[in-house]
Amino acid sequence: MRATETIRVLSVDDHPLLREGIAGLLSSNSEVSLIAEASNGIEAVEQYRRHRPDVTLMDLQMPDMSGIDAIIAIRGEFPAARIIVLTTYSGDVLAQRVLKAGAKAYLLKRLVRKELLDTIRAVHAGQRWINSDVAMEIANHTMDDSLSDREIHVLRLVARGSSNRVIAAELLITEGTVKSHINNILSKLHARDRTHAVALALRRGVIGV
Repeated sequence: MRATETIRVLSVDDHPLLREGIAGLLSSNSEVSLIAEASNGIEAVEQYRRHRPDVTLMDLQMPDMSGIDAIIAIRGEFPAARIIVLTTYSGDVLAQRVLKAGAKAYLLKRLVRKELLDTIRAVHAGQRWINSDVAMEIANHTMDDSLSDREIHVLRLVARGSSNRVIAAELLITEGTVKSHINNILSKLHARDRTHAVALALRRGVIGV
């Protein structure tokens, strides 16, 4: 990159204070230029089309359209888009979903002040960047069995507080089948009980965002 070039950045987050913080951080460095902002996924797609930034900073949990859906939409139109996810979630399952959707980096918001500029430089140079804590989470669960779509659906209903009877009625299956799904969920997540399974699933990003 020549000294006269700057990395053009789009910042996407539904929290104005975070966008202000990122704007302040980027303004202190001559290598980067904040060219546009968006507060949800729909605006993110629109602003990307309008400005074609070099790097996009993307939150995940936003109204109207999530960050993951926005990544998929942007990458569908612009396969070369370089997107960095900024999130509070360190879960391995969520991180892998985001990377599969096309993000080039996954950075925890608590590390933004320390690592954001290096992450932007790396992604702009064509590299991938995964925070070490997240990489460790992915490594720790590499050999785990994944939950099936049906098991995830059951787990979401458990998280909602539904009983086995209610889950069975909603999914048009027997209570015995529900119990079988829950046993499989507990085994795959290495959970002690239903409450523990929900907590683990939320932390890892199996359900939630």
